[in-house]
Amino acid sequence: MKIRARVGHVLALLAVLETGCLCAQTSTPARKIALPEAMDQDLLEITIPQLEQLYRSQKYTVAEVVRWHIARIQKYNGIYRAVQNLDMSGALATAAREDAEAAAGGSNFARPPLWGVPIVTKANTSIQGLITTDGWKGYMIPGHELIAPKDATIVRKLRAAGAVILGQTNMPDFAASDTNRSSAYGRTGNAYDVRFSPGGSSGGTVTAVTSNFALLGNGTDTGNSIRMPAATSSVVGVFPTRGLVSIAGIAPLDWLLDNTGPIARDVTDAAIALSVIAGEDPQDPRTIGSAAKAQPGPYAQYLKSQALQGKRFGVPAFILAGAGIPFQGIPASALASEVAADTAAARLPLRPETRAAFMEAIEGLRAAGATVVFDDSILPDSFAVTVARVGTVPYVREGTERFLAEYGPADYHSADQYRKAVGSALPATIIGGADETKPKDRPPLMQSAFESDPQAEANVLTPRRKALEAYNETLDRLHLDGFVYPATQMPPPDETMPQDGKISEGPHSDTGWVNMIGVPAVVVPGGFYTDGLPFGLELSARPWKDGDLLGWAYAYEQATRHRRPPVLVEKGLLRDAR
Repeated sequence: MKIRARVGHVLALLAVLETGCLCAQTSTPARKIALPEAMDQDLLEITIPQLEQLYRSQKYTVAEVVRWHIARIQKYNGIYRAVQNLDMSGALATAAREDAEAAAGGSNFARPPLWGVPIVTKANTSIQGLITTDGWKGYMIPGHELIAPKDATIVRKLRAAGAVILGQTNMPDFAASDTNRSSAYGRTGNAYDVRFSPGGSSGGTVTAVTSNFALLGNGTDTGNSIRMPAATSSVVGVFPTRGLVSIAGIAPLDWLLDNTGPIARDVTDAAIALSVIAGEDPQDPRTIGSAAKAQPGPYAQYLKSQALQGKRFGVPAFILAGAGIPFQGIPASALASEVAADTAAARLPLRPETRAAFMEAIEGLRAAGATVVFDDSILPDSFAVTVARVGTVPYVREGTERFLAEYGPADYHSADQYRKAVGSALPATIIGGADETKPKDRPPLMQSAFESDPQAEANVLTPRRKALEAYNETLDRLHLDGFVYPATQMPPPDETMPQDGKISEGPHSDTGWVNMIGVPAVVVPGGFYTDGLPFGLELSARPWKDGDLLGWAYAYEQATRHRRPPVLVEKGLLRDAR
């Protein structure tokens, strides 16, 4: 039988392949895999349903599909540096096992929803036995590597659904940047032009997915880090209602704002992936009770080409005006002068070329039957002021401590144990304390346990509640279904040139408010700038209306068909650049 012969070939291949990683975790190079270019016609831009059909017709085995993706990573990753750790041996072992299962099951074999689908995961997402670098070289110190003792919850669910994990994608240190420069692995380039930023902190995943290194991957988002990179790279990025998907096992930047969701080349694949990873998890208290509140999966049932007919979307006035919101907000203890200074520093004008791209993109909504409403009362500057007072910095250490307690390596399960083991402390970014990026005249905020801190109500809960009330009140008052706005305030910058007199910090956005109130949002390809770089359109909805949101994104995608894949290069200015 054809498929049995292929399984035997894969098992033989596994016996001779080196256990190499195209990565920062080992100096052993991975053996190159060469595949016929004829496969490109079938596998470039392939979707999950299309791949499933290829498997059912037995045109390809999982091993063949996985090897094609590995060969593509090996061919281009030296330029784009999207994949930090290529786990070739693990991926091929999974592929061989799945092919053997299919052969044994015969015509009655039932494939789970992601069976044989090559994926990548972000480097802050724990995979048992691999280093969770979190983008930071400090978790890679020989003898003290942060080797995950078990899988993150979403990894466990992805594996159970049949996904084949190819490796881990590059990210900036601790996910704390709007561009994708990492002390662990260097800089990731934009697939549409390697000189330009793919955004951060999920820039490695978006470059991998848009480049056809994998069908999909996960991103994490603390202030825009799924949605803004998706916008730079003509892919779909989903920020689920916070609590729909567990973040357990993901190294936190700020656990009160963090979220994770799928990044894919089309809405259908994103919906399939979200159906797999959604669900309650005892390790993440915010997911408890979500099943009763959320629209039920599978989310593909909401994907209808007429989903935008009769819908109304408002454009947030504060985004068009550039009224910024400081990352992680402003705590209740801040002086009036500090509030004013932080608010002024966060102002982020909407660039004229981005405004023009946005105005053109919303014509696709109108053509699909939706109404777009502009009104100065739609989430005005006062909304930005309210949501900016969700101040979460006093609680960042608690998230790091919880993560290390469960997912740290044998020699450290806390920040103090890390310091004793390694001889230096974890950075203030993830444990609080003095931060060199903050004004020197301000003392560091004291770290507290959120659940027992009497200031938690004033710092987080009250302003979050007020902001969510304002969000929902606007929807009710103007009979809106959701909001629409540019996912970034500017095009992707050229990172080979100084921006505003300094090294590029990435293409910033005004969308961190979504994290502060936890409502669902999605970015879809919204067209291209005149220089050929992508523009992304963002939609948000009421809490727990993730199915409706994906339905709107799907209808927009089907009506506009904006996505076109990048043309990759094998040589370039920034090959192996750090």
